[in-house]
Amino acid sequence: MSRLAYYFSSAEGFLTLLITIFCVFLSLTIHEVSHGYMAYLRGDNTAKYTGRLSFNPINHIDPLGALCLFLFGFGWAKPVMINTRNFKTKTIKLDMVLTSLAGPVSNFITAFISVFLMVLVINFTAVEGLWYLAFTILQTLAVMNLGLGVFNLIPIPPLDGSKVLSAILPTRIYFKLMQYERYGFIVLIILINLSFFGGLLTLAVEGLYGGFYSLSNLILELFV
Repeated sequence: MSRLAYYFSSAEGFLTLLITIFCVFLSLTIHEVSHGYMAYLRGDNTAKYTGRLSFNPINHIDPLGALCLFLFGFGWAKPVMINTRNFKTKTIKLDMVLTSLAGPVSNFITAFISVFLMVLVINFTAVEGLWYLAFTILQTLAVMNLGLGVFNLIPIPPLDGSKVLSAILPTRIYFKLMQYERYGFIVLIILINLSFFGGLLTLAVEGLYGGFYSLSNLILELFV
């Protein structure tokens, strides 16, 4: 049975669909608001003036990126507009790196909080009824945010990793690479559909998930 068929095959499948949509919207919104807020902290008000500090997901959703996140667990949102001339410091490259990393880092933080709350649910409830629903939402949110964070660190335009790369590479080499920026989306779609590439991303997500789970249990043992 395909995923779409499962979603509409039963009440449980439809509930899974609603949870997935909710987690896609929330994860992408957290990611983009974090970009905008970091830019705002560094002195650029562009995101604020263009409505990108809002938690309204409509302001952030890229239909194709959201669909990829929904279907494959890896995706992107509409890029936040940044004006580097507004940054308060002279270290523009550092400001760009901080702004670019804010999105993925916020997803990793959200994933860790979700996993930690999952561990609390497992240890202190029967994981039934509403608690099982809470567990399912937290688990979906954790995996979704890990996928979003890992994927966006790939150094291919328009993903955040390409902007981080700009601070590492010599300017001449970086601008030569950016000549191929318009092909970025095509490359991303091809990569997403390669089983080998998807396997590597899944391995990274599973590794982080396992690490967050172990750390959460350790924290619980130490302080509870």
